[in-house]
Amino acid sequence: MKEMTIALDSRDEALLLSGNRDQFLKEIRSALDMQVIGRGDQILLNGSEEQIDQAARIFSRLREDLRRQGSLTTEDVHTVIEIVQAGSQAIANPGGGEAGKVGSRNLRPRTDGQALYVRAMKENDLTLCVGPAGTGKTWLAVAMAVSCLRQALIKKIVLVRPAVEAGERLGFLPGDIAAKVNPYLRPLFDALNDMMDHEQVKRYLESDIIEIAPLAYMRGRTLNQAVIIMDEAQNTTISQMKMFLTRMGIGSKIIVTGDITQVDLPPHTRSGMTDAINRMRNIERVAVVHLTEKDIVRSPLVQKILAAYEENKPRR
Repeated sequence: MKEMTIALDSRDEALLLSGNRDQFLKEIRSALDMQVIGRGDQILLNGSEEQIDQAARIFSRLREDLRRQGSLTTEDVHTVIEIVQAGSQAIANPGGGEAGKVGSRNLRPRTDGQALYVRAMKENDLTLCVGPAGTGKTWLAVAMAVSCLRQALIKKIVLVRPAVEAGERLGFLPGDIAAKVNPYLRPLFDALNDMMDHEQVKRYLESDIIEIAPLAYMRGRTLNQAVIIMDEAQNTTISQMKMFLTRMGIGSKIIVTGDITQVDLPPHTRSGMTDAINRMRNIERVAVVHLTEKDIVRSPLVQKILAAYEENKPRR
């Protein structure tokens, strides 16, 4: 067993975090099955290392919500508990059942934002995920697809990426279509190779279980029982995004990832991803997830690099 003390800013904050007659503390205590005790301007935790970690994350998020909102509700507490507990489960059980791994990699979301993303992919048919580099947008999407495939929830994985740099005109590149589009899909292949051995990826490509396709080649198709992933979707036009999203067939999921701060489209061309987020936000079984710098899981230096660029944008 492990103990931890959370020091709060004031007795008032402690009262607001605890709820009427310590109701919020009781909710957390019941959900995590551990000791959670309010004492003055402190909260005392007693449980396993995993329980302590979850409780600390719950109180951190609740304190942020309290500073932003000025008060908390029972629904706020339930939501935060669900988010944090989702982050403590592996991604490798989209069809339910016990948590596990994909390949040799533990697929536990490492941030609360990633936990929301994983939950969105599980529960929805279309998930649009926006976030900066290093937040795991692509990697988690591929992990979800591989997990669905291995549990026979789908029959196919389709990987798509707009080839903006070549204007979708790939004929001058050597090789077949896979070789032509390979440079654009390298991040997706890297994620696949994290979860499967190279020979298995090769076999799946040869048998068309895993398919790679430039966005321009998707027109006119209907994809059933598949997970279809489009990466770098900020570089689609509105018409391209509409065409892509309407490829969804029976039993399929679409996962769209991108960083809307890194649009490479011609000037005055609106991003199809930005447009889709605005259009799809309130449609049932569609989720929009926003990851932030807090969800970056690469080197901690990446967060500082992004912050430096954000703070020192060129002035015109």
